[in-house]
Amino acid sequence: MGEFELIRRYFSPLAGQSRAGSLVLGPGDDCAIERVASGHELVFSVDTLVEGVHFPAGYDPEHLGWRSLAVAASDLAAMGAQPVCFTLALTLPEASPEWLDPFSRGLSRASRAFGLELAGGDTTRGPLTLSLQVHGEVPSGAALLRTGAEAGDFLCVSGTLGAAGAALDYLDSVSPSEDERAVLERYHAPVPRLDLGIALRGVASAAIDISDGLLADLGHILEASGVGAELDCQAMPVSSAVTRLKGPAEALRLALEAGDDYELCVAIPPDLWKGLPEAVRTQLSIVGKVVSESGITGIEGSQVAGGYDHFGSK
Repeated sequence: MGEFELIRRYFSPLAGQSRAGSLVLGPGDDCAIERVASGHELVFSVDTLVEGVHFPAGYDPEHLGWRSLAVAASDLAAMGAQPVCFTLALTLPEASPEWLDPFSRGLSRASRAFGLELAGGDTTRGPLTLSLQVHGEVPSGAALLRTGAEAGDFLCVSGTLGAAGAALDYLDSVSPSEDERAVLERYHAPVPRLDLGIALRGVASAAIDISDGLLADLGHILEASGVGAELDCQAMPVSSAVTRLKGPAEALRLALEAGDDYELCVAIPPDLWKGLPEAVRTQLSIVGKVVSESGITGIEGSQVAGGYDHFGSK
């Protein structure tokens, strides 16, 4: 199968799936054309996923289709951006319909779910690698940033933590238990917190998505804002399935260290927290506060070392 037939058959159908109307011209020309509404700014990010590094060799292609776009879209959630479109650069060992059919199916489901229309991309032969660039829009000056956290702000996280990290032990399970299925679902099908990010515009003083582990990603906020944090581990929203599978101590370690949760970590001033709609507050747990002294305190036990580092172990 040639490159253009591959694109026509598997990826051209993904164009036109967004109702935003911001994509003027999608696949089929030398460039895509995106319209940015007056009073808005373009937000964009790129993620690269390499087989054997970011996902296991032989990983289910339908899961990969969903997961690859979810990982990229989570960056838009962290900025409070409205999703618009994405591009895909796909390197394949071979153009196999047995792989491309389920991959494009998973990618198409994610595209519809997240409101991201395929704008274009490229295909080439080589070791399996995916690079996805996502585009979104925010009202001018309204993007959530890593800078801005101040002493006294509440530190909050969405959802529960640790399940995706725990799932790595069960990826080869033939007959997973109910709890194993629960953590595997969090790894295979993460859901970026796009609506929550938008709801936190003008409320969160700083934000980041949890991709490399809470401690590592919170550290980026603290460094960028020039502050520190005091965590309350008793308030950490640890996945109950992970606690049953791993025990409380290991579950807490995974909640603090493990990557791939794709939840949000945000700093919110107390007065603005009180004014949040109940539907927004129920998605968040207060797990600590911002302090003026640098570093992170409140973590018991030396077994907690940090988060994922793409060029090191921890």
